[in-house]
Amino acid sequence: MEEKQNKNNSNNKLGDTAHSGSNSSSADRPVRVYADGIYDLFHFGHARSLEQAKKLFPNTCLLVGCCNDEITHKYKGKTVMTESERYESLRHCKWVDEVIPDAPWVLTQEFLDKHNIDYVAHDSLPYADASGAGKDVYEFVKSIGKFKETKRTDGISTSDIIMRIVKDYNQYVMRNLDRGYTRKELGVSYVKEKRLMVNMRLKKLHEKVKEHQEKVASFFPRCLHQSHSKA
Repeated sequence: MEEKQNKNNSNNKLGDTAHSGSNSSSADRPVRVYADGIYDLFHFGHARSLEQAKKLFPNTCLLVGCCNDEITHKYKGKTVMTESERYESLRHCKWVDEVIPDAPWVLTQEFLDKHNIDYVAHDSLPYADASGAGKDVYEFVKSIGKFKETKRTDGISTSDIIMRIVKDYNQYVMRNLDRGYTRKELGVSYVKEKRLMVNMRLKKLHEKVKEHQEKVASFFPRCLHQSHSKA
């Protein structure tokens, strides 16, 4: 767990801090907001949601929980990045004050108390609890009035990025073969590699023929124009 210095600490004013009766003995501390997720292939949609959470209050300490590989692969599926890579990506996001590794799949009062969490921020869509504990992983914090809604960014998600790669799979395989990766590193069979290389050569040949045709097509009009000018 790593915590960056809260840049807003010097700007405390009425309304900026956690209200009395919160989990902390100090009534003038920053509001501690918690956001969580998988954060695989960390992208600007993730960053925007964390920015919203950070800006929920004028003086916010943003804690971000990230689930480990074991629990994520069990309930959501295989990730592209390892848990260490996902934790490190979050540490380099400027909105994040503290990263909590090995975050729980479903939040409990015990977890909120342990980290002095005032509010939990996430988009409002119900997230089915694959662990079987409930219908929505945020059901508990919603029921006790500690849930703050953030908005999703349309057009970008980890699944969308993976879909783009899968859609153009052959092109990305050839791209990496050209960059020195071996077929074994890419999980490609010998036959598949040779087929892709033949297709790539045919594509390059087609592009050269097309380029030559365009040059020839533009050459004759110039010749005709010059001959008419001389006449």
